[in-house]
Amino acid sequence: MKKLYSKEENSWVLYDWANSAYSIIITSAVFPIFYKNVAMSAGVSAVDSTAYLGYTIAIATFILAMLSPILGTIADYKGLKKKFFTFFFIMGVSATALLAFIPGEQWQLLLILYMLSTVGFTGSIVFYDAFLVDVTTEDRMNRISARGYGLGYIGSTIPFIISIAIILLAQREIIPISAGLASKISFFITAIWWGLFAIPMFKNVHQRYYIEREPNPIAKSFKRLSQTFKDIRKYRALFIFLIAYFFYIDGVGTIISMSTAYGTDLGIDATNLLIILFATQVVAAPFAIIYGRLAEKFGGKKMLYVGIIVYIIVCVYAFFLKTVADFWILAMLVATSQGGIQALSRSYYATMIPKEKSNEFFGFYNIIGKFASIMGPLLLGITAQITGHTSYGVFSLVILFIIGIVILTRVPEQNGNTADLGNTKIV
Repeated sequence: MKKLYSKEENSWVLYDWANSAYSIIITSAVFPIFYKNVAMSAGVSAVDSTAYLGYTIAIATFILAMLSPILGTIADYKGLKKKFFTFFFIMGVSATALLAFIPGEQWQLLLILYMLSTVGFTGSIVFYDAFLVDVTTEDRMNRISARGYGLGYIGSTIPFIISIAIILLAQREIIPISAGLASKISFFITAIWWGLFAIPMFKNVHQRYYIEREPNPIAKSFKRLSQTFKDIRKYRALFIFLIAYFFYIDGVGTIISMSTAYGTDLGIDATNLLIILFATQVVAAPFAIIYGRLAEKFGGKKMLYVGIIVYIIVCVYAFFLKTVADFWILAMLVATSQGGIQALSRSYYATMIPKEKSNEFFGFYNIIGKFASIMGPLLLGITAQITGHTSYGVFSLVILFIIGIVILTRVPEQNGNTADLGNTKIV
């Protein structure tokens, strides 16, 4: 009897299980709360501390935006995809572990290490996403991509529960450590979890599609990068999709990265925030998988419409938040579509690109996402400081989703993966 999923598919999916601990503990939950407590203890106002976090995210994403297409072009050469993946993986895990050892009220140093860990985390995702074409077939990409996000949400809850338990026990003085030290322990747990469950990815996932190495690879890579940009413009559906993606993924990423800081500014205590974020992960897991299954029936594009509409509702509702119950409702709305919209964007794009140049094209995919992620946090941070209310910044994101969905309607219903764009080798 044929296995439902291959070893390569399962190993690739398991990296979502591994790195999702970072997404919730560092990006969304424990670190933002810990950072804001440290910053405000050092005399930084609530609004300014949120803005500085937004600026740090913007800097990190700008670095990745500059590096992704160049490194992606080089990584398409035989044997290099895994090496670049490994470099960013080590950077991310190491910087995350070091967050646990920052002394006192060094909030600036916290932001520097957070930036490095974000570059490592996001950089590894660039090459991880590109491996999707190596581990499965085009007709299974929606299912495998969505399964990755779904299992990622499930897997992230385990280290998150452990971290919450340690923090709550410390807050109640049941264990003889401070809440700050408990938070630092959660950062170290994140690094261990991420590193441990990445092992199958290193053992079983390999680059099947590649371009043969040639003399002067860096110079040739810049030439291919220029050619790739021209090639992208030839793919009308792909080109329009990237423009739409630029806008709607900006809003998604900003809400994910800034939600905890926003909740803190609303006066929601750390315990409630952690519980809400845990519930969000639990609810998001089945919905990510559901999105993948529904995409097989109705098409990825239609399900992207659904996800974007949900996020428009989220932005409007966020403007009127007043109570913890309101924040619960908002979090559950996000949970229904957060994983689905990201998973289907990844797989929808993967079906349109030439497989032997997956790193190049995913480099452009990620540069679009990273440049978009610069605009969102900056918009939120600047608006919050000008108005004195974070809610105005969140509400302003609605325009990004509206623009994104309008442009997405212009994406032709066709597959762009038809041209022979390079010297393909499949092993």
